Amino acid sequence: MTPPDISMRGRVCLITGATAGIGKVTALELATKGATVILVGRNEDRCRDAVDEIHELTGSNNLDYFVCDLSNFQQVRSLSQAVKSKYSKLNVLVNNAGALFMRRQYNVDGLEMTWALNHFGYFWLTGMLLDVLKASAPSRVVVVSSDAHKRANLNEMPNFKENVPVGYFGYANTKLANLLFAYHLAYSIKSTGVTVNAMHPGVVATSFGGNNGLVGRIIQMNANIFGVKPEVGARTVIQLASAPELYATTGKYFVKEEEANSSKASHDTRLGTRLFQWSLDISHRLGMDTRQLEAR
Repeated sequence: MTPPDISMRGRVCLITGATAGIGKVTALELATKGATVILVGRNEDRCRDAVDEIHELTGSNNLDYFVCDLSNFQQVRSLSQAVKSKYSKLNVLVNNAGALFMRRQYNVDGLEMTWALNHFGYFWLTGMLLDVLKASAPSRVVVVSSDAHKRANLNEMPNFKENVPVGYFGYANTKLANLLFAYHLAYSIKSTGVTVNAMHPGVVATSFGGNNGLVGRIIQMNANIFGVKPEVGARTVIQLASAPELYATTGKYFVKEEEANSSKASHDTRLGTRLFQWSLDISHRLGMDTRQLEAR
């Protein structure tokens, strides 16, 4: 009889977008490996149902959830405070929550919604939890990006008072931003014991894009026909979160569980520095303590 894999026992993992798709599969697999798993989602009922399902499948009692709209700065700040109040350590942060918006929308902070959720949601939560990640080292940050970043056109930082690209090209720009952020952060904290790696899950058959009416239904139909199952898409996330051989790997991009090349633009350090400083400036104006991200 093969002994159970308890390689993550004693480790605390937080996963955003964890009530469906690859986030939910990642939560399930890390719980199976013995980790304490914190699920983050927008809907309390879906969070509770996901926890109940994972408990039923794994028998784990080390499951928790928090409800948060990650496009909302104040909610992300409340989430980070609640997590640090309840948990003294955090070994893995999986930034997975994201969406495609075909129509221009703005969040309560005046940020275009694609940027607010897909980029700033990652930036805020990682920055606010960076102190506990450092204190828990060795620890890992996993950034779910997309091959869509190769279609990005991000020469200047967005001005949200003007029309910025939305739809697929707006999404692509934020996925490039994920990589620029991951690479910049990995370099700036490389001596802290916190690793930062990004990945592309592939086209996955999930509810992604379903918030866009008829267009969203077409996106979902194509994903269901041509995409991989969430269990396949989540493999690289799980690998980056738990594989012992990657304990010191940082600043890399993975596809299908292998290190891969991201676009030339994603390695533009000047662009990455501009994005990072722009993100710091906006976040500071919203009231974020950015010292952890600014520290070298």
